[in-house]
Amino acid sequence: MPFIDFGRDICGNLANSASREWLVTNGIGGFASGTVSGMLTRRYHGLLVAALQPPLGRTLLVTKLDETVHYSGRSYPLFTNRWGSGNIDPAGFLQIERFHLEGTTPVWTFACADALIEKRIWMQSGANTTYVQYYLPRAIAPITLTAKIFVNYRDVHGATRGGWEMQIDAISQGIRVAAFDGAVPFHILSDRGEITPRNDWYSGFSLSVEQYRGFEGLEDHLYAGELNVSLQPGETFTLIASTEAEPGLDAAAAFAGRRAYERLLLNAFAEQPPGIQQLVLAADQFVVRRATSGGTGVAEPGDGHTILAGYHWFGDWGRDTMISLPGLTLSTCRPEIARSILRTFSHFVDQGMLPNRFPDDGETPEYNTVDATLWYFEALRAYHAVTGDDELLRQLFPVLEDIIRWHRRGTRYHIHVDPEDNLLSAGEPGVQLTWMDAKVGDWVVTPRIGKPVEINALWYHALRVMAAFALRLGKPDGEYATMAAAVQANFSRFWYAVGGYCYDVIDGPGGEDSSLRPNQLLAVSLLNSPLPPERQKAVVDASARHLLTSHGLRSLAANHPAYTGRYGGDVRQRDSAYHQGTVWSWLIGPFVDAHFRVYKDPEMARSFLRPLVRHLADHGLGSVSEIFDGDPPLSPRGCIAQAWGV
Repeated sequence: MPFIDFGRDICGNLANSASREWLVTNGIGGFASGTVSGMLTRRYHGLLVAALQPPLGRTLLVTKLDETVHYSGRSYPLFTNRWGSGNIDPAGFLQIERFHLEGTTPVWTFACADALIEKRIWMQSGANTTYVQYYLPRAIAPITLTAKIFVNYRDVHGATRGGWEMQIDAISQGIRVAAFDGAVPFHILSDRGEITPRNDWYSGFSLSVEQYRGFEGLEDHLYAGELNVSLQPGETFTLIASTEAEPGLDAAAAFAGRRAYERLLLNAFAEQPPGIQQLVLAADQFVVRRATSGGTGVAEPGDGHTILAGYHWFGDWGRDTMISLPGLTLSTCRPEIARSILRTFSHFVDQGMLPNRFPDDGETPEYNTVDATLWYFEALRAYHAVTGDDELLRQLFPVLEDIIRWHRRGTRYHIHVDPEDNLLSAGEPGVQLTWMDAKVGDWVVTPRIGKPVEINALWYHALRVMAAFALRLGKPDGEYATMAAAVQANFSRFWYAVGGYCYDVIDGPGGEDSSLRPNQLLAVSLLNSPLPPERQKAVVDASARHLLTSHGLRSLAANHPAYTGRYGGDVRQRDSAYHQGTVWSWLIGPFVDAHFRVYKDPEMARSFLRPLVRHLADHGLGSVSEIFDGDPPLSPRGCIAQAWGV
């Protein structure tokens, strides 16, 4: 039985089926996504969101199909629309008898009287090509399937109100759409049946989640073609949407290729529980190819790899990539991907810093991060611990040496080692450098200027790692060991004796920040901890009492005056809550590692993870959400699938 499998109790209830979202990806940044109900609720929903500048340049091309089955003298709509008036018309979700995932492939079973129609959606790996297949496993007569094909051409973050004239041409087996001069043309083809060009804009599709997020809640889409096909019992039909001029029309071969690829990913996990297998497949959805030109690092022939931080809207962020790399690649038995990512990012090291992010609208990376670079040391350490790959270590060691030198003498944003205590200080007004990076206009919500606790835990760990790497390569290690010892000696400055935990920031513009936050867990969870055992335990216990939830850790203790327990509203409201109590799924990792280090009880440590396994059926199906409300019932928010959460 599939791990994700719903009946009418979920499918036939619009609140349930519209809040559960599916996702399929193509390995180059493109994706398709929607709700179980079939109703659009986000600007990010579509059958073909193509990465026109892989892994970014993501553009909505094909939005949806409004299908109707004609059978035995009756018509059955399979689609659901909510309009600007609030009306649900039609309510095709009532025809859904079952929804399940076959690997990552969403499968609907529609019941129309005694007829059953199955629908599957998947993408071709390495291409902006989506397949939508229909199969008639049961009926006593043929059916006719008609569908309105809706398209668009806009940035994935945008919204279309009011249309324009697109060029839609009939071609062999389908239509070709050219949105405007200079636009990338795309094709909608069928392996049978007929597609007739149309050119009518439909206005007022309601996007309820975008409205909740404070954005435009309505959108218009172009009715670009009408599909007509007849199916006998036992027959299939496939629609293909692609930017390729000649995509593969052999749907059976395409689906067999997709299934074979996923079986290969699961080869080493045959004996693992279904939830773990689903997470292995989810992990693959974030791994994408990225060219390695630019920067001053090690040359990489051909394509490299990177990690998309989250679907639907994040690109590849240096911090998220390095934090999630061990889990997404090493735990899934894909060290070659980890190697490629580490080499890829070495290309973009500049002034001793890894990029924070690659913007959607260009290839010039942004370097406003203090922690991504330090996580690079941990990612390489984890990779080397698994593989013993001294060749890569030898190649990247000069990059690491350069990073340490830049941090000692100072680099961007006043990131530097304080010669008084050897701790790492960072920050300047108007810039957000740590993972708590929400910014609204000129307002940095949690600036954390000074010496953040997790930054110095990472700095200490990086120095210890460098000393170990130097010994491994037969190089002098004394400089790094001496620096690490000095950091450890002064790390006691972070101890907040009154509270029995660590200050979040010291030496800031306002002095010490005693807010109880989860950042201090890194001083326990990393392999090299600067804290003595009794303080490690105190940090874990304080986090367990005040921050731990079923789905991760709150970003701020609930008894703090700035605590916000609900994440919602417009951009300012949401960003003001983002790191002020909102629960983050990724933080369960450091907590579990720290708890296991202190209590040495593997079964208890595992118990903290089980609610997240159940969560795989709650929001982004088969994946882990980015964030949750801080207050019960801990409703999932943000990205439906987040790399470091998985």
